[in-house]
Amino acid sequence: MQCGLWIHSAAMNWLHSIEFPGVTGTIEILILATVFYFLVKFFRGTRGAAILTGLVILFTFLIVITKFTNLLILNWLLQKLMVYLALALVVIFQPEIRRALARLGRQGNFLAGKARRALADPIADAVLLLASRKIGALIAIEREVETRGIQDTGTRMGSEVSAELLVSLFYPGTPLHDGGVIISEDRIAAAGCVFPLTQNDDLSHDLGTRHRAAIGLTEETDTVVLVVSEETGIISIAYNGRLKRGFDGPHLRRVLASFLGRESSGLRQMARRRNKDDDSGQLNFIFGDGANE
Repeated sequence: MQCGLWIHSAAMNWLHSIEFPGVTGTIEILILATVFYFLVKFFRGTRGAAILTGLVILFTFLIVITKFTNLLILNWLLQKLMVYLALALVVIFQPEIRRALARLGRQGNFLAGKARRALADPIADAVLLLASRKIGALIAIEREVETRGIQDTGTRMGSEVSAELLVSLFYPGTPLHDGGVIISEDRIAAAGCVFPLTQNDDLSHDLGTRHRAAIGLTEETDTVVLVVSEETGIISIAYNGRLKRGFDGPHLRRVLASFLGRESSGLRQMARRRNKDDDSGQLNFIFGDGANE
């Protein structure tokens, strides 16, 4: 009986010792929880997610161990290193931070006139023809984030977009067929461009250089990149660091029409579906819940 009373008394004393946050404290908790949620959401599925998780686990483990084993000097050093860890995170997560800042600076609307929407048909015609002949292709469509640095790696053109010109650029034996084409506004801005390769190690091993270049460019910019595999003729689309494969003619035209016309919510609110065969488990792709395949 006395033991029960003692436990009850100890529990009540512990409850009374807890200081509940006021209005200001509640607001601060909500702000921190929101920031933490969006950070986790942003880094999830990226290369930085594994690094961030490893660093958090390592430092938490070391601090707890040094605290409970009375290794006071090591514990003090670890706490001081936490200050410099912020600088290390900036270096480690430089690609992710750059992409986040680019998104933050984007404008809500972009060119969506008749000339822009009219590009869907010639681009789709060219991609479908290249796919039927199993001719490799890499076509990037620029949005708000400019790609001048990438364009400088190729040959400047400034030509009108046409299916015939796009097909001829990728035809084997032509000088520019190995690089990528960049479409800016309603013109072919450059061809034979070198796209940055993704450093994501979780991609499928059957993805070739073109697919990795497509993903790499979309990791650094907000472009949409079309890829045609020269081995299989499969059409793929990369966006926001993700890749989805297996587009047929009607689906490809709908995607391009939605993107170029920017109808309502655009790409992200098209057919929302999950790919059950996805091995990476990454979601939230341009058509809803697609992922790298």
